[in-house]
Amino acid sequence: MRLSIVRPLAALALAAALPLGPAPAQGYGLSEAGFQAYLPDLRRQAEREGVSRETIERVFASLAFSARTVELDQAQPGGTAGSSATPPFAPYRAQHVTAALISAGRSRYQANYSRLQEIGRRYGVTPSVLVAIWGHETSYGAVTGNFDLLSSLATLAYEGRRRQLFADEFVAGLKMLDRGVPRSLLKGSWAGATGYPQFLPSVWLRVAVDADGDGRADIWRSEPDALGSIANYLSNAGWRRGVPWGVAVNVPRDLDRASLRPRVAAPRCPRVHDRQSRWLSVAEWKRLGLVSQSGNWPRDTEMASLIEPDGPGRTGYLTTTNYRVILDYNCSNFYALSVGLLADAIAR
Repeated sequence: MRLSIVRPLAALALAAALPLGPAPAQGYGLSEAGFQAYLPDLRRQAEREGVSRETIERVFASLAFSARTVELDQAQPGGTAGSSATPPFAPYRAQHVTAALISAGRSRYQANYSRLQEIGRRYGVTPSVLVAIWGHETSYGAVTGNFDLLSSLATLAYEGRRRQLFADEFVAGLKMLDRGVPRSLLKGSWAGATGYPQFLPSVWLRVAVDADGDGRADIWRSEPDALGSIANYLSNAGWRRGVPWGVAVNVPRDLDRASLRPRVAAPRCPRVHDRQSRWLSVAEWKRLGLVSQSGNWPRDTEMASLIEPDGPGRTGYLTTTNYRVILDYNCSNFYALSVGLLADAIAR
């Protein structure tokens, strides 16, 4: 996922808001010796959660402290320092909705067309959105990461900044092995995401599906399985069949934006959701003077929220509840907008 350094998955965005964990093993600091002293804690959790003894013995004998993982984790924004100003969306869009990604996405869409239609019918999710997430996460499988997933997750748990989260993900990775996933496939980003969709282990356990019928939920080598698993994720997160994610709009300069501020703080990713307006029906937005740039609209009765990522006077986006579902996958407005725009371009 370009190692997911600037685009962490929704689970990691949530984790950034969690309280810091306890300090690493006392007396060692962040070192191989301290890592080895911490591993018995992980082993006990794995045993408590029913991981097989064979898997535990095999994996713990091969775990290694990853200094590079710690370096990358500690380079992440802390969320408190620096300017609180949000950069404009346009440069991000230019990097993530490119002609190359659109062209490759259309090719993948056509190559998987029959399977995508079947997946779309089963899960009710727009097929082009599935392809767009795949393209955004790993450039259609070209960049999935080469970190040993279990060593990275164990290292992050030992580091202690988000200890319980990563300890749980490490044990989930062991459970993947117990379910028959080869250890050689557990490669990915330093932050523990793996496969074409860049799922954390707990997400694979929860939503990975066998869409090609070979008896395995292989998100590393099977395009249908990866696309079906993304669809299952979005369906579980509340995707509504037949509802577009949103539409680009021209917004009147004199719109009373202060009166449209959200009235309730979001329980998760509040800074992300705070950039969006309160909900109005599409018909109400039309009466306020918004104009669709494409001429297409969601249904008049559909509830929608406005976001102006480049500020007043620039393109705004009227977004539906399905946009919020994309945010569940990765809690970033820029991510969700670029996925939606890439999906629209792929489907044209």
